[in-house]
Amino acid sequence: MQLIRGIHNLRPQHRGCVATIGNFDGVHLGHQAILRQVKSVADVHGLPATVIVFEPQPREFFAGNQAPPRLNRFREKVVALREYGADRVVCLQFNPVLRELTGEAFVRQVLMNGLGVCHLVVGDDFRFGCDRRGDFRLLKQMGQDDGFEVENTHTYCLDGERISSTRVRTTLASGNLRDAARLLGRPYTIASRVVHGRKLGRTIGAPTANLLLKVHRPALNGVFSVMVTLPDGRRWPGVANIGVRPTVDGVAPALEVHLLNFSGDLYATRLPVTFLARLREEHKFDSIDALKAQIALDIQQARSMFQDQAGTGWSPGQAWPDDVALDALLASAPCRR
Repeated sequence: MQLIRGIHNLRPQHRGCVATIGNFDGVHLGHQAILRQVKSVADVHGLPATVIVFEPQPREFFAGNQAPPRLNRFREKVVALREYGADRVVCLQFNPVLRELTGEAFVRQVLMNGLGVCHLVVGDDFRFGCDRRGDFRLLKQMGQDDGFEVENTHTYCLDGERISSTRVRTTLASGNLRDAARLLGRPYTIASRVVHGRKLGRTIGAPTANLLLKVHRPALNGVFSVMVTLPDGRRWPGVANIGVRPTVDGVAPALEVHLLNFSGDLYATRLPVTFLARLREEHKFDSIDALKAQIALDIQQARSMFQDQAGTGWSPGQAWPDDVALDALLASAPCRR
């Protein structure tokens, strides 16, 4: 898959594609349906399936820290888009220049002159351009005049309700990891690099891998049972805290993962952390001793959950058995609000 950053990096060889436009935050089942729709048309025409996204996302540009939390970082989004069929991702920097483009100017500069779009797939409620005149009707009209087709996306529902990034965020915030996985088509995962932290965990008997979070506000908050994929491919059960760590005067959101009975150096490695069940909300404790006691309870609760699912063939200090699926853990995990 090819990643193109910015209109200025579009070249003549990039002209000619079947495209769609959106934030694609989370790349959930609804997004995946759009990607299949784009890919099927692209294969018929023998053209690359192209996804146009924005950085920052428009709501982040306008609302800053008040924008909704992201479901995934840009890198994770690109990986998911590739996995679900995108041949090319065009990332447009959402800045004052792009913001000032009218709907017609955006179509001409980006879709026609830049990408030479032959077929466009968008929702009938899609709006764009500083004048808010950019909509499905304008796209259809300009497509008829200039020779590209415009097709409506198919609504994708689950349990009678449309799947959206907002719905996924709400489900995650409620602690319902099972339903979030159903909406995403996979368990919710954050992947990031292990960095040096304050090393407080080792002083209270729970050393942690500290993962870099480049977000103002994560979509999750609390303490969770998790499954970590190690660099060698092994899966390792653990307990994670994601939040601001109020007991130790934390400020910025952090993701800290304690791997059960694990020994090894993970610094600078990139770890995917899959969230399985929320054990509790994040609290500010009266003392470090109270926090230490609660962490011990969290670890024991997670260990019991893993042991119940894996049976006698697994014990903490071992990699997770390859034949025991994460879906079974999600299905058996409690949905704590």
